[in-house]
Amino acid sequence: MSPLDPDVPPAGEEIHLPGPSILPVLTAVGLTLTLVGVTTFIELTVIGAIITLYAVIRWIRETRRDIDELPLDVRKR
Repeated sequence: MSPLDPDVPPAGEEIHLPGPSILPVLTAVGLTLTLVGVTTFIELTVIGAIITLYAVIRWIRETRRDIDELPLDVRKR
């Protein structure tokens, strides 16, 4: 094994992947409504901003909760 080879987890070690989420789509929809609203109707801007803020805050909370559930040795990598 060369020192340039990446560290590969040993066989059998669980690799953590986040679960499926609709939040990236909601964020994109909110940003799109906000940008379209800037050029058309102020109501769309407000609705889009609310959707974006809600999705981003919820996304951050879910990510933090997900990271807190990991074992300590995994978080330090």
